[in-house]
Amino acid sequence: MNKYHVIIPAAGHGSRFRGGSGRFKQYADLGGVPVIKRSVDIFAGQANIEFVYVVVSPEDQYIESLGLEINGGKVRVLKVGGVTRAETVRNALIKIEKDVNPKDWVLVHDAARPLITVELIQKLINSLQNEEVGGLLAIPVSDTLKLASPENYVSNTVSRERLWAAQTPQMFRFELLLRALNTCDLNGITDESGAIEAIGLSSRLVESSPDNIKITFSADISRAELILQGRLA
Repeated sequence: MNKYHVIIPAAGHGSRFRGGSGRFKQYADLGGVPVIKRSVDIFAGQANIEFVYVVVSPEDQYIESLGLEINGGKVRVLKVGGVTRAETVRNALIKIEKDVNPKDWVLVHDAARPLITVELIQKLINSLQNEEVGGLLAIPVSDTLKLASPENYVSNTVSRERLWAAQTPQMFRFELLLRALNTCDLNGITDESGAIEAIGLSSRLVESSPDNIKITFSADISRAELILQGRLA
C-alpha cells in the first residue's frame, strides 16, 4: 500500500507580512499557537500520514524551540531550504528519497496556511488516491477579475469562467513530483501543480473551503482568529 508523506516548506521570509514580533509569518502567534505549529499538528495527528517533514533554511534558529519533533517521531525538521519554494520542496524530496517508495504520495502544504482541517485533508486523499498524477485543493473564483496596467488602471475584465484559486495541500506521486522539479526551470514555479504542468501533465482540482486561508499580510492573522473563534462557538 502506498504511504502518505507531508512536506511543509518553511524557508521563506514572508516579505509582505509585518507582524509585531519581528519573526517570519510562519512563526507568528495565532490564538496562542505559532502559525506553523497549527499547520504541522493537524497532519501529525492523522493516522494515515507516515511522516511530516518541516523544511527550513540552514540558518533557521527558531524552529527547534517549537518542539515539533516530539510528536512520536512523526515530525522531522530538515534544514535544506532553498531560495525559492520550488527549490525547498525539491531539496526535501532528494533528502527523503531513500526512505520513500516512488509511488508514495507527497502532500505539500503551506506553513502559513494554518486552518486546514482533517475533513479537507481526507477529502483530498480520497479524491486522488486512484489518480496517476495527483491534484490540489482549490476554490472556484467568484470575484470579478480586472487586469491592471503598469500604472494600476484597469486594462480589461478577465472572465472568471473555469478559473480556480489554488490552495494547499497539493498531492502528487513522489517520483513524478521529483522528476518535475528536477526537469523544469524552477524560476517562476510558485506551486507543485505548476511544476507538473511544466512537464505536460494535468492536476485534478478538488474543491476546498474559503476558510483555508494563507497568512500573507498581518491583517490575515485577525481574519484567521475570527475563523478559529467561529469553529469553537
